[in-house]
Amino acid sequence: MMRIITLNTNGIRSAEKKGVAKWLNTLPLWDVLCIQELKAQRDEIPETLKEPRLANIAQSAFFPAQKKGYSGVSVAASQPFRATCGLGVPEFDAEGRYLQADFNNLTVVSLYVPSGSSGEERQAAKYRFLDVFLPHLKRLAQEKEHLIICGDINIAHHEIDLKNWRSNQKNSGFLPEERAWLTTMLQETKLVDVFRQLDKRAEQYTWWSNRGQAWAKNVGWRLDYQFASPKIAATARAATIYKDERFSDHAPLIIDYDYSLL
Repeated sequence: MMRIITLNTNGIRSAEKKGVAKWLNTLPLWDVLCIQELKAQRDEIPETLKEPRLANIAQSAFFPAQKKGYSGVSVAASQPFRATCGLGVPEFDAEGRYLQADFNNLTVVSLYVPSGSSGEERQAAKYRFLDVFLPHLKRLAQEKEHLIICGDINIAHHEIDLKNWRSNQKNSGFLPEERAWLTTMLQETKLVDVFRQLDKRAEQYTWWSNRGQAWAKNVGWRLDYQFASPKIAATARAATIYKDERFSDHAPLIIDYDYSLL
């Protein structure tokens, strides 16, 4: 069994203070941890979230943004891997949005797609990112038979993927153009939305606004995904959105695959 966890920490130091390292160390063995929105430089990463203090970790890699306290992604794993940081696009590599981990028999990516919710300028940047990322991902999917993309995509794909879909149709994250991009991406790469393959239920969300009582009332969005190549997706056995504790405005997405990194 291979367990992969993805989580937007909204600040890895904040999540550590809320107990994320303790939680990870109490879990049954897991194999890959993808984190987005580190909001920390390498020397600011809590020691509790590095090997050897983080149980079962053979290697970790961090790709922070150049701007302090902003963005950044990481991968930690139970087996060694070759890390590739960035897409080769300076605008987005400066923001620390893509980290690729190549194992012997699997490639895992930790991905943080820009949010456009702060205004037109950032929405334009989001569209630029999607435009350059799709051809990259198509090439990657052709080259890698076994591939998993983990991360905060900042798009709710279908009406089932957010609570108030009617009132959000003109808001970033549920715009028709964004949703169409996600549909096209899945069609052209043949990647599978693994959570939705396993769990067809409504009201399964991974992000809740800090405003009002969104968390308490489960007024959320499903923004965090694991997209897998068909052969890997076929081995997926269980998917969990962990909500017993709250480390961030996002919840960890955990998927178990009948597969081994060895």
